[in-house]
Amino acid sequence: MLKLEALRIEQGSFALTADMTVPAGHRVAVIGPSGAGKSTLLGAVSGFVPLAAGRITLDGADITGAAPGARAISMLFQDNNLFPHLTLTQNVGLGLRPALRLTAEEHTRIALALDRVGLAGMEARRPGALSGGQQSRAALARILVQQRPLVLLDEPFAALGPALRREMLDLVRDLATETGATMMMVTHAPEDVARIADDVVFVEGGVAHPPEPAAALMNNPPPALRAYLG
Repeated sequence: MLKLEALRIEQGSFALTADMTVPAGHRVAVIGPSGAGKSTLLGAVSGFVPLAAGRITLDGADITGAAPGARAISMLFQDNNLFPHLTLTQNVGLGLRPALRLTAEEHTRIALALDRVGLAGMEARRPGALSGGQQSRAALARILVQQRPLVLLDEPFAALGPALRREMLDLVRDLATETGATMMMVTHAPEDVARIADDVVFVEGGVAHPPEPAAALMNNPPPALRAYLG
């Protein structure tokens, strides 16, 4: 379970507040206008954006002051963050050991993760030899081997075409279900919410509102959300 208690983020003239609980195992879509602070919210949870006030706990542990690498969190960015000079095995292995001194057991875990995302047999390839969808799959494999309880996704599939985007969303949903991980995903697309989310966090007007059930909220949105959806 993720708890954000009286959070306040300040960046120049911009401020964002959040006070919420995200139940363990839930898939949460984070939506709102451009510039509202959706990515900033995920950055604060992951430790890359400092807090002006408040407290963050994950499964009861206070992680407010923890460095990003010390938090039990995996994060997937829009650019997939793959290193072009490394093989897929090495790129995925970075999720386990940044120095890439991998054990035999870890090599097996990596191979199993690549197989699960449909990249079996491609272990020795480099990102430049892959399609956009395959690169996204490789980034998901790195998250899979980390086996962390919270996964954050910042519009990771925005550059993909509609069919491939749906395929990747289904894969993310299935992986989250299999691992039991809690997931928060920034998206601008209402169809993503319908496809993958249990709950929605609406970010608008300097506030990240607590999660509400996705179907009920999207079917009967409050005025601010209705204006955003159009």
